[in-house]
Amino acid sequence: MWYFITPEVVYGEDAVSRLGQLKGKSAFIVTDANVVKLGFVDKVKEQLSKAGIGSTVFDEVEPDPSLETVKKGSSEMTKSGPDLIVALGGGSVLDAAKAMWVEYAGPGMKAEEINPFTTGMGLQNKARLVCVPTTSGTGAEATWGIVLTDQAEQRKMSVGSRETMPDIAIVDPQFAAEMPPGLTAQTGMDALTHSVEGFTSSWKNDISDGLCIKAIQLVFQYLPRAYKNGQDMEAREKMANAACIAGMGFINSMCAMAHAAGHSLGAVFHTPHGRAVGLFLPYTIEFVGDVREELWAEIAYSIKLDVPKGKKAGPVLAEAIRGLARSIKEPLSIKETGIPADSFNNSIEKLVDNAFADFQLVTSARVPTTEETQKFLRYAYEGKSIDF
Repeated sequence: MWYFITPEVVYGEDAVSRLGQLKGKSAFIVTDANVVKLGFVDKVKEQLSKAGIGSTVFDEVEPDPSLETVKKGSSEMTKSGPDLIVALGGGSVLDAAKAMWVEYAGPGMKAEEINPFTTGMGLQNKARLVCVPTTSGTGAEATWGIVLTDQAEQRKMSVGSRETMPDIAIVDPQFAAEMPPGLTAQTGMDALTHSVEGFTSSWKNDISDGLCIKAIQLVFQYLPRAYKNGQDMEAREKMANAACIAGMGFINSMCAMAHAAGHSLGAVFHTPHGRAVGLFLPYTIEFVGDVREELWAEIAYSIKLDVPKGKKAGPVLAEAIRGLARSIKEPLSIKETGIPADSFNNSIEKLVDNAFADFQLVTSARVPTTEETQKFLRYAYEGKSIDF
């Protein structure tokens, strides 16, 4: 028996007005300082006030949120006592809010201890969670996954259970329109990686497949446009939808090796998440290779790639993804991110250990050995196509 879990999704122009229709006494808004500066928090507070809901703001979430930030936020949440939590921001903010929700709703529970088999938390008995993304990539508004950073251990932790799924996802493209080109590129590659890995992981399933394929198509069609012109609202809306669709798809089938490697690189070198996983995606396709050749061919067909007769689709797809990344000025190798060779070599064991500690490696269609993982990372550093 399996479960397919999604939140209520409100999408399109002026979706944020859904906040003005909610019922509640008080809201706790989780966000970051930049989102406050952009004026987005004021828009959310305005809608909440229409529903007669007062609000408190916690704006201290940092990129790759730490356990310490979660503890601080949940403590402030407890003082405020909200029956509604509104997460407004990118994936880091949305993940932090989920973790704070766990610790607020269940005193004594630790977010870092939640796993896919954790049940009976009763989070909605204390508060409902509404997620409003301001980027188009993580899909965190439609997933129960939570990625936190253990700064002491220099590693990212993937935690969460289906009970940490937000109640409502509000996908309003007006917020994403303020993303600069670099962030548009990074988050777009994140959405692509979610959908490709969700379609080809060892837990893939019939219900997720259609969502993942649609998200892939949307990213290839609209990411270059959104990158080129941030005020192209059709492209912004399509990318916002793609991220959410990919989130619903992959969280019900899981990701794979590109995410395990990306989490590892991000924890050690603070490489932005979308950039890291997007960088590893074509190498992962090459590594998995023939194990998923039929699926690489399905993806290639869906985005109208020309696979020459007698050639395999996997390498063609990997090169198409590199071409997309190149067109939006994303790095194609670890070296291109600016990480010095000596720093990389000195950290290789830690990078391998982190990858093996990441649950996403378990759902890869081909699980590497320790030696293969190290070799994979060295190839990705140099920009060499995987041939083993």
